[in-house]
Amino acid sequence: MAAAGDFEDLVGEVEPRLRRAFVASHGVDGAADAVAEALAWAWEHRDEVRAMANPAGYLYRVGQSRSRIRRRPVLPPPEALGLPEIEPQLIPALLDLSPPQRTAVWLVHACQWRYAEVAEAMGISASAVGTHVQRGLDHLRDRFEVRDRA
Repeated sequence: MAAAGDFEDLVGEVEPRLRRAFVASHGVDGAADAVAEALAWAWEHRDEVRAMANPAGYLYRVGQSRSRIRRRPVLPPPEALGLPEIEPQLIPALLDLSPPQRTAVWLVHACQWRYAEVAEAMGISASAVGTHVQRGLDHLRDRFEVRDRA
């Protein structure tokens, strides 16, 4: 069985990533609940989780399945997440994307997850992640009337 210190190290590694990831799909309030559900499951299965190649991705799925989305998520202001200053209308624009597109765009571009990590977390293929990201970015470009892909 893994020692408590090992579990604390795991939490220190995955908790910030999970929190940022759940903000996109569950909003600020729901993100805390989803993270708590994921970490509670991780404690119960700590030996199994510690052996995983991508525990954050797996725990993201656990948090998704153990927490229900009750209402439209509320994304925090960028400064609350330590993000650089952004277009003020970006948050409402992200909320207008489909949930898979919003989640994929958020995880890839805001949380800097790799496509493989997002694919595992969302339970889809890496190519499907690419499709969701591309379509989401296309919608955002259309909304902001961006003509080039710079």
